[in-house]
Amino acid sequence: MIDDFKDSTGTALRLTSLAAAVAVALFITTSFLCAAAFVFVLQRYGVVEACLTGAGIFFVVTLIAAGCYMVRKNQVKARAKEHAKSAVQTALADPMLVAAGIQVIRAIGVKKLIPILAVGGLALGLMASRSASSDQTDEAPAE
Repeated sequence: MIDDFKDSTGTALRLTSLAAAVAVALFITTSFLCAAAFVFVLQRYGVVEACLTGAGIFFVVTLIAAGCYMVRKNQVKARAKEHAKSAVQTALADPMLVAAGIQVIRAIGVKKLIPILAVGGLALGLMASRSASSDQTDEAPAE
Protein backbone atom coordinates (compact mmCIF):
# COMPACT_ATOMS: atom_id res chain seq x y z
CA MET A 1 0.00 0.00 0.00
CA ILE A 2 2.83 2.40 0.86
CA ASP A 3 4.70 1.43 -2.32
CA ASP A 4 1.57 2.20 -4.35
CA PHE A 5 1.34 5.58 -2.65
CA LYS A 6 5.00 6.32 -3.39
CA ASP A 7 4.59 5.27 -7.01
CA SER A 8 1.45 7.35 -7.51
CA THR A 9 3.05 10.39 -5.85
CA GLY A 10 6.17 10.09 -8.00
CA THR A 11 4.09 9.67 -11.13
CA ALA A 12 1.94 12.67 -10.25
CA LEU A 13 5.01 14.81 -9.62
CA ARG A 14 6.61 13.80 -12.92
CA LEU A 15 3.39 14.43 -14.83
CA THR A 16 2.94 17.81 -13.18
CA SER A 17 6.46 18.97 -14.01
CA LEU A 18 6.11 17.70 -17.57
CA ALA A 19 2.76 19.44 -17.94
CA ALA A 20 4.25 22.69 -16.64
CA ALA A 21 7.12 22.52 -19.17
CA VAL A 22 4.69 21.78 -22.00
CA ALA A 23 2.42 24.62 -20.90
CA VAL A 24 5.29 27.14 -20.92
CA ALA A 25 6.48 25.98 -24.36
CA LEU A 26 2.95 26.05 -25.71
CA PHE A 27 2.39 29.54 -24.34
CA ILE A 28 5.57 30.86 -25.96
CA THR A 29 4.76 29.19 -29.28
CA THR A 30 1.22 30.50 -29.22
CA SER A 31 2.44 33.99 -28.37
CA PHE A 32 4.73 34.09 -31.40
CA LEU A 33 2.06 32.67 -33.69
CA CYS A 34 -0.45 35.15 -32.35
CA ALA A 35 2.01 38.01 -32.87
CA ALA A 36 2.59 36.92 -36.49
CA ALA A 37 -1.15 36.65 -37.10
CA PHE A 38 -1.67 40.03 -35.45
CA VAL A 39 0.87 41.73 -37.71
CA PHE A 40 -0.53 40.02 -40.81
CA VAL A 41 -4.15 40.95 -40.05
CA LEU A 42 -3.12 44.46 -38.94
CA GLN A 43 -1.49 45.13 -42.31
CA ARG A 44 -4.49 43.76 -44.25
CA TYR A 45 -7.59 44.75 -42.25
CA GLY A 46 -6.86 46.97 -39.24
CA VAL A 47 -6.35 47.09 -35.48
CA VAL A 48 -9.74 45.81 -34.27
CA GLU A 49 -9.71 42.79 -36.54
CA ALA A 50 -6.11 42.00 -35.54
CA CYS A 51 -7.00 42.08 -31.83
CA LEU A 52 -10.01 39.82 -32.40
CA THR A 53 -7.83 37.38 -34.33
CA GLY A 54 -5.36 37.20 -31.43
CA ALA A 55 -8.17 36.61 -28.96
CA GLY A 56 -9.60 33.88 -31.17
CA ILE A 57 -6.27 32.07 -31.38
CA PHE A 58 -5.83 32.11 -27.60
CA PHE A 59 -9.42 30.92 -27.13
CA VAL A 60 -8.92 27.92 -29.43
CA VAL A 61 -5.69 26.96 -27.65
CA THR A 62 -7.48 27.22 -24.29
CA LEU A 63 -10.29 24.94 -25.48
CA ILE A 64 -7.79 22.34 -26.73
CA ALA A 65 -5.84 22.40 -23.45
CA ALA A 66 -9.02 22.08 -21.38
CA GLY A 67 -10.18 19.14 -23.49
CA CYS A 68 -6.85 17.35 -23.06
CA TYR A 69 -6.97 17.95 -19.31
CA MET A 70 -10.48 16.50 -18.98
CA VAL A 71 -9.60 13.40 -21.05
CA ARG A 72 -6.48 12.76 -18.95
CA LYS A 73 -8.39 13.26 -15.70
CA ASN A 74 -11.00 10.68 -16.74
CA GLN A 75 -8.28 8.20 -17.76
CA VAL A 76 -6.56 8.50 -14.38
CA LYS A 77 -9.87 8.06 -12.54
CA ALA A 78 -10.75 4.94 -14.58
CA ARG A 79 -7.29 3.47 -14.05
CA ALA A 80 -7.55 4.00 -10.28
CA LYS A 81 -10.91 2.19 -10.16
CA GLU A 82 -9.53 -0.77 -12.10
CA HIS A 83 -6.46 -0.97 -9.88
CA ALA A 84 -8.59 -0.94 -6.71
CA LYS A 85 -10.82 -3.73 -8.06
CA SER A 86 -7.87 -5.92 -9.01
CA ALA A 87 -6.23 -5.47 -5.58
CA VAL A 88 -9.38 -6.65 -3.78
CA GLN A 89 -9.82 -9.62 -6.12
CA THR A 90 -6.18 -10.64 -5.64
CA ALA A 91 -6.50 -10.48 -1.86
CA LEU A 92 -9.66 -12.61 -1.84
CA ALA A 93 -8.11 -15.20 -4.16
CA ASP A 94 -5.06 -15.67 -1.93
CA PRO A 95 -5.09 -19.20 -0.43
CA MET A 96 -3.22 -18.03 2.67
CA LEU A 97 -5.93 -15.47 3.39
CA VAL A 98 -8.65 -18.10 2.98
CA ALA A 99 -6.79 -20.50 5.28
CA ALA A 100 -6.35 -17.77 7.90
CA GLY A 101 -10.07 -16.97 7.67
CA ILE A 102 -10.98 -20.61 8.24
CA GLN A 103 -8.67 -20.76 11.28
CA VAL A 104 -10.26 -17.61 12.73
CA ILE A 105 -13.72 -19.12 12.26
CA ARG A 106 -12.63 -22.33 14.03
CA ALA A 107 -10.99 -20.40 16.89
CA ILE A 108 -13.86 -17.99 17.55
CA GLY A 109 -16.75 -20.22 16.62
CA VAL A 110 -19.50 -19.68 14.11
CA LYS A 111 -22.14 -18.59 16.66
CA LYS A 112 -19.93 -15.82 18.03
CA LEU A 113 -18.71 -14.80 14.57
CA ILE A 114 -22.16 -14.16 13.02
CA PRO A 115 -22.88 -10.93 15.02
CA ILE A 116 -19.36 -9.65 14.29
CA LEU A 117 -19.82 -10.27 10.56
CA ALA A 118 -23.24 -8.59 10.64
CA VAL A 119 -21.79 -5.43 12.18
CA GLY A 120 -18.88 -5.52 9.71
CA GLY A 121 -21.27 -5.93 6.78
CA LEU A 122 -23.37 -3.02 8.01
CA ALA A 123 -20.29 -0.82 8.31
CA LEU A 124 -19.13 -1.85 4.84
CA GLY A 125 -22.57 -1.09 3.39
CA LEU A 126 -22.58 2.37 4.98
CA MET A 127 -19.10 3.12 3.64
CA ALA A 128 -20.09 1.95 0.15
CA SER A 129 -23.24 4.07 0.14
CA ARG A 130 -21.29 7.14 1.25
CA SER A 131 -18.71 6.51 -1.45
CA ALA A 132 -21.42 6.10 -4.11
CA SER A 133 -23.19 9.29 -3.02
CA SER A 134 -19.94 11.30 -3.09
CA ASP A 135 -19.18 9.98 -6.60
CA GLN A 136 -22.63 11.08 -7.78
CA THR A 137 -22.20 14.60 -6.34
CA ASP A 138 -18.81 14.94 -8.05
CA GLU A 139 -20.30 14.08 -11.44
CA ALA A 140 -23.42 16.26 -11.10
CA PRO A 141 -23.51 19.04 -13.72
CA ALA A 142 -22.96 22.57 -12.48
CA GLU A 143 -25.76 25.03 -13.04
